This record gives sequence, C-alpha cells and structure tokens, in this order.
Amino acid sequence: MRCKAARIIFLTCHLFFIFTLVQKMPIHNTQKSKQCRHKITRFGFILINILSLVACQPSLWGAPPPPPTFTIPTASATSPSIVLTTVEIPTLAPTITPMPPIEVPTPVVLNAAQIWASPAIPLALREKFQNWGFQILATEQASANLYIDVAQTAAGAKHVSTWAYALVAPFPTLIDDVASQELLAAWSGSSFGPFLGIPLLMEEATLATFTSLWGPPVDGAVQVVAADYLLDTAWNQMPSWAIIPFEQIEPRWKVMTIDGQSPIQKKFDPIVYPLTVNYRLMCVDSCQVPGEMDFSFQNRDPEKMATVIMTGVTAMVRATAKTMNSKGITYPGEGIRDLLREADVTHINNEVPFFTGCPQPDPNQSDQVFCSAPRYIELLIDMGTDVIELSGDHFADYNDVAMYETLEIYKEYNLPYYGGGYNLEDGRKPLLMDVKGNKIMFIGCNYKTIYASATDTVPGAVPCDFKYMTDQIKYYRSQGYMPISTFQYHEFDSLAARPQQLVDFRRMADAGALIVSGSQAHVPQVMEFYNGAFVHYGLGNLFFDQIAKRGPHLTENEFIDRHVFYDGHYLGVELFTMKLIDYARPRYMTPIERKKLLTMYFNESGWNFQQAER
Repeated sequence: MRCKAARIIFLTCHLFFIFTLVQKMPIHNTQKSKQCRHKITRFGFILINILSLVACQPSLWGAPPPPPTFTIPTASATSPSIVLTTVEIPTLAPTITPMPPIEVPTPVVLNAAQIWASPAIPLALREKFQNWGFQILATEQASANLYIDVAQTAAGAKHVSTWAYALVAPFPTLIDDVASQELLAAWSGSSFGPFLGIPLLMEEATLATFTSLWGPPVDGAVQVVAADYLLDTAWNQMPSWAIIPFEQIEPRWKVMTIDGQSPIQKKFDPIVYPLTVNYRLMCVDSCQVPGEMDFSFQNRDPEKMATVIMTGVTAMVRATAKTMNSKGITYPGEGIRDLLREADVTHINNEVPFFTGCPQPDPNQSDQVFCSAPRYIELLIDMGTDVIELSGDHFADYNDVAMYETLEIYKEYNLPYYGGGYNLEDGRKPLLMDVKGNKIMFIGCNYKTIYASATDTVPGAVPCDFKYMTDQIKYYRSQGYMPISTFQYHEFDSLAARPQQLVDFRRMADAGALIVSGSQAHVPQVMEFYNGAFVHYGLGNLFFDQIAKRGPHLTENEFIDRHVFYDGHYLGVELFTMKLIDYARPRYMTPIERKKLLTMYFNESGWNFQQAER
C-alpha cells in the first residue's frame, strides 16, 4: 500500500510538472511549434512510465547521505578552554540565472601594505609592526599606503604607541635629578644646568623624535652615536649624559629623574614626564585601518616591572631594642617605611633569633650573644618585609629552642626565608619567586663555618658550598630565573673588598648571578660591575646600634639598594644612602652628605671620574 500510494503521488507530481511546462511555452501558429509541443508531451509520458517502474524498487546505493556539518570553536562561559559545537550547513538552491559581476574596489591589505616609517621611529617599534604581520617597510613615503610618525597630539586618536625615554648617565654620576627647564635649555643652547656645555648623546632615531617635538637643537647640543656604542662612549667621555629609549636601559646606566620623575620608579607619571612620546599609524590617502584591530603599543608596562630592595644587617638588640621599648617598636623604620613598603620584594637580613625568654635589652651588653623579643616582629611587618635572610652569625646564639621559635614566627607571618632553616637541606635550598612575570631567585650562605650551625638534623645558618651554589645558579638561570646571591662574609672596618672576597663574590657572578650582595658588613663596602652582574660587597647596617660616641664613624653610613626588573630582564640598581641616628633609626642623607659618601665610594670602587657640578 505504501509503494502504491507513493507511486500515485509520484506520477501525479511529474504529470503536473510536464503539462505545466508545456502550457507555459509561447504559442505560435506554426507547424514547427505544434510539433515541438507534441514531442515534449510524448517525452513526458515516456519518462513517467520509466520512473514508475523504479519508484518502488530497492535503492542501488543505499540511503542518501546526511547534509554536511563542520565544527567551530566557541569559548565556554566558565572556562577559557575551547568547546567544539556542531553547526549544520543549510543546502542552497543553485542559481539559475547568473548575475553580472559587481565591481568592488580593492581594499588595503594591511599585512601586505607599503608602510613608511619615519626616521624617528625606534627600532623596537619597527620590529613590533613586523611582528604584527607588516612585511614591507617602504623607504619612501610617496610609495606607501600607511605611515608611522611622531604624533604631536594623541588625544582621542587610535593606533597610538606610547614610548618612554630615559635621561641617563654613567652609573658613577653624582647628579641625581635634572629639571625639565635645564634639559630644554641644553637643547636650545641656553647657559644653565649641571651639564652645561656637555652634549646630549643619542642615536639618530632619538634625535629625529625630539627634533619633531622640540625643534632642531643648536649646534653642539647633541652628539649622535650608534645605539651599540652609546654606553661605552658615555663612560669614556665622563661627565656625560644621554637620552635613550626605555628598552635600552641596562645596569651600567644611571637613570636620572626629571622633575623627580623616572621611568624605573613606581610613582612614574608618563603624562607629566617630558620624555614621553607618542607614535601613530596613519593612512597616506583615503583608506581605513580596521577598527577591530589595535596597533597601539607601549615600551613600558608597569605591570611588567618589579622592584627588589636589598638591605644589610638588622639586629634588634642592645641600644636599638631599648629605643624600640621606649619610643615604639616601629620607631626605627619611620623614616624609610614608605621606601621599603613600595618595593615588590623587601629583603631583610635579620641576624638575631626571636626568643620568648630573651632578657631586657642592655645598651652596655659586653658579650656578643643576642636575641630579640618576639614582639619585635612588628617592626619587620610594618616595613613590608617579604623575604628573610637567615645566614647571620647570631641565628644560633640562643640554641635550637630559639631558632625553632623564630622559624615558627616566620611561618606564622608567611615570611619565606633562605640561607638558614630547620636543617641543612631546608636552609640551603634556593628561594624562588615570580613577581609580575619576573622570575627571581635568592640563595645565600654563611662563609664563617663556626657560625653555620645547620646540619642534617639541627637548625641554623648554612655554610657556603660553592659547588652547590654555583650549580643551582647555573641551572635556574637557564630556566629564566634572575639569581640574587648573598653572603654573610667576614666583616672589615674599611671600604675595600679583600682579595679572597673578590674571588668568592665574583664566583657567583661567573655562575650567572645578576646581583651579588654582602649582607654582613657593618661598614659599607665598594661595588663593581663584573661579568654582567652588579656586585656590592657590603651594604652596611640597617637596624643596629653601631654609632660612635665621639665623632662620625663609618658604621653610621648605610646603603639600601633598590634593584629593578622588567619583563624578565635586570635593568639596574638605585642607591639610597642613609645615616643611622638615635642608635636605631636610619634617615635619608642630606644632599651634601650623599655627595660626600658617593664620591668616596665611587673613587674607592675605581670610578674616579670628573663629575658634572651644579
């Protein structure tokens, strides 16, 4: 019955189709037209008979295939993973009458466009555009579809790349800050400022950039030097200064502030900074950069910058502890709290254990056995401490019970430590941190084995195992970490580093440490750049009561080193100079004190250069 019904329906449909087709044919009173209609009708009946014979026969090829499908990725609402969703493609009827072709203007293909880059465009931005898919940089603006140039204003504009430049000088330069008026005066040839008569060094692209913004410099105001030779030229011509793109900052440069602003500092405001430049992608003729595409970029992203502050000796004992008891536990840090808190990582080398049974502090204590009241941890927390070094000589002064108590206090406050610990294995392992995408490693030891009490079963500071340390530094450097190696070394009552000290500190740099810092020094020691590392042989005290009762003493001088990392690179260090007062409290040095101290240390470090003067 189903076959019969289907056959009837099938025959009826085809008869209707054929006769309709015949009836719609134009009628002409000619014999030829009649014959044509007769042939079509006859062909229709023959076709119907043939189809009727096969209408109920089994299919020779099986069931027809389903319509084609494909999969497209869609983002899950709860997960960044990709979910595959099946979408059915509808079958489209064929077009019977072809339409004439429509002439469409050829659009600008951006990744094949001829782009003219102004001579002012820094190399890193040129490379960025190539990474975006632009394959050709035209040498002549006339042949280009698009061009990149300095934007006099970027307000409301799209496709703007913001570039930070730095005013720099060789690291052992005493000048810290330059006023924007002094910088512009040097450009225009006016006769004032600390670098009077000294040309600004810069590469060709930088000159083109600031010429576009400030107008041409006067003769002799600028010395053009290839980027690869800028740093060596500056060191060989001291006193000297230069303007470089932010991405070219490296440790042997000192980044000077302009009106108090520096691109390597967290308080940096690019809007008021005079060396902020905008470059814009624009069309030569009538074209349109797709709105959904963004060709903006910046060479300084604050989310990729991390700062690490390294400090010297902390010992909350004797007169320091007595002052804390009388003036408040957080009193010693009041003058430098903001500086230490601002850093992403603040390192404190606390040499003394906390101990509940610690006696009252005695400023006249004659022995060298120290402990601190557990409540003094409040000072370290108030300073924003992030890392504790335990390599100090006095960690084991009150035996195992005090060391265990100290470690439990650090655990309570989630303070990671290195250089000492519950046992040898715990204390010597590197401390690894990831700070805004910057992988940082700390490793340290006590050079004087008499004070390195840690064993396989006993807590304490760990002894220096140079093979282990260098192997760890090499390995983690190969994994993208930037190693910081610290020492509790012998103390010396002078600035100079001793011959064996040079050998041992440099060994860490040879292994790949980017920073080697002496935590032990009560008298700050010299510094150097060695094999790509910044080596500071001793920073001096931080919180310790070593003040001379009569006249000044070198133990009153302190360095706090702020190291800057950016996007997996070490940019360099800023030296903060302090004076210890009231047996407990560091304060910032005055400009005269700072100049005197830096002059002394730069000279002793072998950097006896002529200086620019105000």
